[in-house]
Amino acid sequence: MNPQVSIIMGSTSDLSVMKQAADFLNEMKIPFEINALSAHRVPEQVMDFAKKADRRGVKVIIAGAGGAAHLPGIIAALTPLPVIGVPIKSSNSIDGWDSVLSILQMPSGIPVATVALDGARNAAILAFQILATADEELMEKMRAFKAELADKIVKANKELEKVEYEFKVN
Repeated sequence: MNPQVSIIMGSTSDLSVMKQAADFLNEMKIPFEINALSAHRVPEQVMDFAKKADRRGVKVIIAGAGGAAHLPGIIAALTPLPVIGVPIKSSNSIDGWDSVLSILQMPSGIPVATVALDGARNAAILAFQILATADEELMEKMRAFKAELADKIVKANKELEKVEYEFKVN
């Protein structure tokens, strides 16, 4: 079975964040791979990965990086696949802003869809939505997922009805 989504990160220190993406894809039964690839430490491996990912059946790449966060951008420069960047607040980051801006501010022609700081789960959801555009079975799963999100709010409001305050009117 070939991976449809590739999750990559600059180092395994990013795994605590990127695990959220793996957990979601696993829950949705989407074949994925997960690897550490550093744009600075193993640039040749990064280039090889990016240039060959589409030929291996990968449809979307989720790339997480902290600090200078070059990994998503270099991957996007070398692959025809959509890349979703996850900025990570790392031990050497400037409160995460350096990662956010490095991934977000890509030059014209080299887009990286960028999610929130440490937002790997949303990256996986977006990857799933991209895959679902070409697969009706996955689209039905996405519809069910969205319906579950809505149900949680309906249930939350029912619970809020029970909360009492002297001046609460609903």
